[in-house]
Amino acid sequence: MDNGISPQLTIQLPPLNALRSFEATARLTTLAAAAAELNVTPSAISHQIRALEDMLGVRLFRRANRRLSLTKDGRALLPGLTDGFRRLTAAVAELQANQRAGVLTVSMVSTLAMRWFMPRLPRFQSEHPEIEIRISTTPRTVDLEREDIDVAIRHGQGDWPGLEADLLFHLETTPVCSPDLLRGDSPLVTPQDLDGHIFLHSEARAEDWQSWLNTADAAGVKPSRELTFDTTDFALAAAIRGIGIAIADKQIVRDDIDSGRLVAPFDITERHDTSYYLVYPPDRARYPKSIAFREWLLREAADI
Repeated sequence: MDNGISPQLTIQLPPLNALRSFEATARLTTLAAAAAELNVTPSAISHQIRALEDMLGVRLFRRANRRLSLTKDGRALLPGLTDGFRRLTAAVAELQANQRAGVLTVSMVSTLAMRWFMPRLPRFQSEHPEIEIRISTTPRTVDLEREDIDVAIRHGQGDWPGLEADLLFHLETTPVCSPDLLRGDSPLVTPQDLDGHIFLHSEARAEDWQSWLNTADAAGVKPSRELTFDTTDFALAAAIRGIGIAIADKQIVRDDIDSGRLVAPFDITERHDTSYYLVYPPDRARYPKSIAFREWLLREAADI
């Protein structure tokens, strides 16, 4: 029954070695030259060409007095093969060049990118000016096998099937605020002094405040109100302006604390059962640009 769908013609391509043997011989005009280019013997080249002719059912060369000349079919086949092998060579060369240098795309959440990664990036650029870092910030878990992402920095327990994961640093949360807030009417001396202050947090980390208060034996502390932001980075920006007190990963706000933009009023941190990891597919680990980035990032994390 005619269903309106035209049948597709299936073409069985000859072996790649046979096509390469023909193309090299036709281009270089002798079996010896083709054998030298392909690093095989002339008899191997001759065998591949005869097998190709038998498979295609045509003669590709005329053989007379140990000299070869292309037939009409051989002349028709040669340009397409030469162009095809040239394209294959260019594609492989481009891939190898990208492995050594080029663009390395890194996925991470925006707060980690802005607060921890970006201040350290100039050191990598100084060491490896041949590698361009492209940062992709998204709260979702990217598919490293299918998307145009080379590596990712993720928060979790290090168990992503099919991926390698290198521990960077553990997740430890603590309250942070503007130094001016400590000099206000309600100074922060003990965790109980948090009572009546404004709590800041991201939507994704809404439980961190109560979890830290439990760790600090201050479960009964209540804020005057809470402000919820799309990202922790916005919550930290509000804390720097003195709007309230944020709960944050201590390592991510390390630079803000060192610079005096933020202070951690209490020497109490809650260590979670999750950490930050550098994550990548196993095959990417062989790329020189990935190796350089991994070694540099692990050195930066070792300072923590």
